[in-house]
Amino acid sequence: MSHPYLPPPYPPPPERSAELRQRFAEEARAERPDLSALCLLIGAETDGSLDETGIDGAQAELDRLAGELPYRPDGPRAWAEAVRRLLGTRYGFHGTPGDYQRLESSLLHEVLRRRRGLPILLSMVWLEVARRAGAPVYGVALPGHFVVGFGAAAEQVLADPFDGGRVLTGADAELLVAGATGASLDPAVLEPARPLDVVQRILNNIRAWAAARPERSDVALRAVELALLIPSHPARLRYERGQLLVQRGQFVAGAEEMEHYADLVEVVDESVARKVRQEAGTARAKLN
Repeated sequence: MSHPYLPPPYPPPPERSAELRQRFAEEARAERPDLSALCLLIGAETDGSLDETGIDGAQAELDRLAGELPYRPDGPRAWAEAVRRLLGTRYGFHGTPGDYQRLESSLLHEVLRRRRGLPILLSMVWLEVARRAGAPVYGVALPGHFVVGFGAAAEQVLADPFDGGRVLTGADAELLVAGATGASLDPAVLEPARPLDVVQRILNNIRAWAAARPERSDVALRAVELALLIPSHPARLRYERGQLLVQRGQFVAGAEEMEHYADLVEVVDESVARKVRQEAGTARAKLN
């Protein structure tokens, strides 16, 4: 379903979208959520051209790449170097500043095709390929720049997939965080990132991309609605959904969502609840 005024991607039709959302909600509630499956469902909900054959093809590509890694390298650094040689050097996966301006940089199937993406999506490729090969690998959510970690805390080795998988020293990690946030590195951020936190962060990036492009409020709304399917999501997402619905001319639905958020937030902050209710009233008045 195309739109005459907007460039692709275009969303899937309603029936397909409902099915994708149901699968996303089920996967997000699984005991061990599958990151690659969740990323590909985000891709299919954002880009209607990604069908089941495309989803299966992306999973097969991750399997194929994993099959090219050497058999069980010796230790975390050897794993990090092996994955860097395969994905960064041989296949050329990396990021550039321009990738931050592209929606495809947040969609796993496009990152596999283009071999370009945001740090967090390139890290998903590293993670999924290395995990399939048996590596002790996990995501590390440095503030402002996602990387991957190999090995337990005492022998942890970090790699930066955005920089082609360059293996980081402690000083490198400090510099990355200082460059992104101006703050010093808190050792707590070196812990393995939880899969659903990673998925929320990916959806946040899609919303940030769309927020800078008001004409793509359709993309923002889909990202917010997926984020609302993740257990323990931030309540403020309801307010954001309400604002997007109003922006898209769905005044009653938007006002109702804002009022629901006001009910939730009233317990902790009455003044915020009052402001949100006023906003909902303004939205309803637009119908007259």
